[in-house]
Amino acid sequence: MTSGSRHGGQPSSPTPRVRLVDVAREAGLSKTTVSAALNDTGRLSPEVREKARETARRMGYRPNATARQLRAGRARLIGYVVGEPADVSSVFLESPYFARLTGATAATALRRGYAMVLLPSGSLQSEWADLPLEAVVVTDPGADDRIVDDVLAAGIPVFSDRSVEGRPGAHWVDVDTDAAVRSVLDHFREQGARRPVLVVPDSTTRFHAEVFAAHRVWCAEHGLPERVVRVGAPGNGPVVRAVETALAGAPEAGGDPSDGGGRSDGRDRSDGGGRPDALLVVAEASPPLVLDAARRHGYDVPGDLLLVCVSEDVTAEHTEPPVTTLSLRPEAIAEAGIDHLVRVLERGSQEPAGTLVPTRLDVRASSVRKHG
Repeated sequence: MTSGSRHGGQPSSPTPRVRLVDVAREAGLSKTTVSAALNDTGRLSPEVREKARETARRMGYRPNATARQLRAGRARLIGYVVGEPADVSSVFLESPYFARLTGATAATALRRGYAMVLLPSGSLQSEWADLPLEAVVVTDPGADDRIVDDVLAAGIPVFSDRSVEGRPGAHWVDVDTDAAVRSVLDHFREQGARRPVLVVPDSTTRFHAEVFAAHRVWCAEHGLPERVVRVGAPGNGPVVRAVETALAGAPEAGGDPSDGGGRSDGRDRSDGGGRPDALLVVAEASPPLVLDAARRHGYDVPGDLLLVCVSEDVTAEHTEPPVTTLSLRPEAIAEAGIDHLVRVLERGSQEPAGTLVPTRLDVRASSVRKHG
C-alpha cells in the first residue's frame, strides 16, 4: 500500500474534521439549535431547520457516530462466526457459499445501520465478552459447538440455523433441506437414473444431518439402496477423492451419519454394487474438478452419469457440459436473517423465531439426458 502524499514526496495532511460548533458558527446559529435541526428535535421553524441542514451538507459535517451510539446506549455491532471446528485448518472464506453469505450478511447489516464483527471459529467467551455486541450470528454450528451456549449465557441474542429452535434468546433462519434433496433426487429419477450416490461431509451440522436423513427417506420410498460416501475433511482434495470412491462403485450406507460408516479417505471401498448413474455432491468442491474426476474414471457426463453439485461457484456455468447446481441462496438467507434480527432488536418482536428459505435448483446440461 502506498502512502498518501502530495507532489514532491511530502505527506498529505488529513482534512480537519468539521465539528458541530463549526457548522453553528457558519450558519450564525447556536450549537443547540444546529443539533436540534440535525436530529429532527426541538421547536424550530422550517427555515431555520433547513438552514442548519444545508450548511452542514455544504461543509461536509458528519455526526460522531460513536458518541451518538454511546449516548443512546447502543453500539450497533453484530458478531459473526462460522461454526467450523477450531482444529480444522481450512479457511471458510475459501468456500464460495460462506464467502457470499458473509459478504451479504455484512452488506445487509450495514444497510440497516449495523456493523459486523468477524469472530474466528472456536472463539472463547473471554475474547469477545468485552465487545458491545447486540447480537451474534452463528452459521452452521456443529452439535458440540459451545459458541451458541456461551453467547446465550452472556445474555446476547443468537441468530443461527434451526438447531437453536426453542431456546430462549435464540432465533433461526434455515433452508428447506428436505425439499432441496427431494428436488435433486426426483430430477435424477425423471432423467432415468436408478443408482444415485450421495457425497456428503461427515459433519454434525444440522444441514448435513438433514441431507442424510432426507436421502434415506427418499431411497426407502423408491425401493433403492442408500449409496453414500462421506467426506472426512473439507477442501477440494478430500472431496474429489470421495467422488472417485463413489465413481468406482459407492458403498451402501445404511447407518447413522455419526457412526463413521462409509467415511472416505480417498481409497476405493466399493462393495461391487455397480457404477453409479447419478451423483449428488453436497460436500463443497470446485464443479470443474468434480467433472474432471468423472472423466478420468471413464464416465461421459451426462450420458453415463448425471451430476449435480451443491455449490455457489460460478465456474459451474462455464464447464463443458455446464454443471447443474443446487443453490442455498446465501443472499436470501442473509436478507431474511438480518430482517429478523432488526425486528427483534429494534421492535422487540415476539413472533415465532424462525424463517425457512427455499433453495434453487439450476438445471444445466450435466444432469439432463441426451435423447435421440
